[in-house]
Amino acid sequence: MRTAVQPCPLPQPSSIASLAAGASFIDCRQVLAHDSERTAMRHLLSLMSQTPAWIDRMMGLRNRVVQLFGLKDLGRLTRIDLARADEDYQPGDRVGIFTLVAQTPDEVLVVDRDRHLDVHVSLNRLPLTAEGRRPLVLSTVVHPHNRLGRLYMLPVAPFHRLIAPITLANINRP
Repeated sequence: MRTAVQPCPLPQPSSIASLAAGASFIDCRQVLAHDSERTAMRHLLSLMSQTPAWIDRMMGLRNRVVQLFGLKDLGRLTRIDLARADEDYQPGDRVGIFTLVAQTPDEVLVVDRDRHLDVHVSLNRLPLTAEGRRPLVLSTVVHPHNRLGRLYMLPVAPFHRLIAPITLANINRP
């Protein structure tokens, strides 16, 4: 059974909420996780490793196309080392296609910085519900730096709004 994913506001207070001012794109989705003890980092790693194959192939196509315009090849979303301990990740380390900015048990913040735009992604663990389930919030905040960054987001934004909930719906898969 797929997990229900709902749009939501950026979690307050959170690292990513402080990055929202001046952003051209903000997307935020919430889901209830069955594993209430898993850290935010472990949830993010699991989520990225379970990215559907068609999305990972689209990422490969994106990498080939954007190189023609001076954007970098990010690699694959699914290139995740699930054996690596959460606490071994330090700021500046690669986490899939992103670079780790900061992490606590309740929030992980990663970024992809390019001369054209910055893409921040956060996964927040919220307090347990009365039923003992853990709300998780996946947030994306984008700041383009120039015309190419804004142009890049025109086709990417609708795909992101499709892909983020599909991926997040897999959060409770074993």
